[in-house]
Amino acid sequence: MMTKKKMFSMILSLVLMFTLAACGGGGEGASTGATDGSSGDKKVIGVSLSSVSDTFRTFIYDAMNEEAANHPDFEFVYSDAQEDSSRQMNQVENFISRGVDAIIFMPVDTVAAPDIVAKVNEAGIPIVVVNQTFNGVDKATAFVGSSSIESGLIQMEEVVNLLDGKGNIAIMDGMLGHEAQIKRTEGNMEIIEEHPDMEVVLQGTGEWSRNQGMNLMENWLQSGKQIDAVVANNDEMAIGALLAIEAAGKLDEIIVAGIDASPDALEYMQAGKMDVTVFQDAKDQGSTGVQVAVKAANGEGVETVIIPYLLVTPENVDEFVGKN
Repeated sequence: MMTKKKMFSMILSLVLMFTLAACGGGGEGASTGATDGSSGDKKVIGVSLSSVSDTFRTFIYDAMNEEAANHPDFEFVYSDAQEDSSRQMNQVENFISRGVDAIIFMPVDTVAAPDIVAKVNEAGIPIVVVNQTFNGVDKATAFVGSSSIESGLIQMEEVVNLLDGKGNIAIMDGMLGHEAQIKRTEGNMEIIEEHPDMEVVLQGTGEWSRNQGMNLMENWLQSGKQIDAVVANNDEMAIGALLAIEAAGKLDEIIVAGIDASPDALEYMQAGKMDVTVFQDAKDQGSTGVQVAVKAANGEGVETVIIPYLLVTPENVDEFVGKN
């Protein structure tokens, strides 16, 4: 059954996708805060989104929009890079040309991000990085998000606990090159290396997608290799994996772990189908990112805000329902 929040997320994503597509690949798209189609006396904050197709990130966007409504003296202009770093650079350059008062930046990847930050800094515009960190993020005005390696550590520590320190692990990576993919897997590997009776027997990318995760898991199940746990970089891939595992009649044999504590993941956990996830506070990241950007646009001092991850298990899952 679709909740009002999930329905709002879906509607927001569709609005952004269609509006941004209509505006062309390189330009800005949907805006909020202006009543007459122009910024007038309002200050303008450009919001550079990496993609509007990722489920977890839509929760961040929801929170940004909710918080933006608390700042009627600002106009927020959104752009969707569609996971294309070149497109994102062009869109940020458009924000610079427009002379926005601040930029909220959710990077597509860790490679192009430093160049984008440098270009914004050269223009003398505050830039607040949200959700995904990278080498050189300290050059930005502020970072608002969580430490991705922490989620990988927390996730794998619980898997180790459930397996009593021994077993075969299949790691499902997110889109390669993303900071979250790199650091979450790094955290996983750090814990595995501490346990000589644990081994990574399969690894591949599900590109953050439920469908891709399901397809990858189906292939792994057909490989004939013993799998004691599948550890995914996010919940969507974990859900795809558990659907494949369930179809094969092996859900009682394989531990399934994700990250984000998305509403769907929590439902599967409550149903006894997902074993581990790690709560990432999308609402806090989105709302705090807007608050920090507003302060920066007003010339106030701002600082980096690190939002902690929290382990979610069947024992405490009810505490996290409705938080994202």
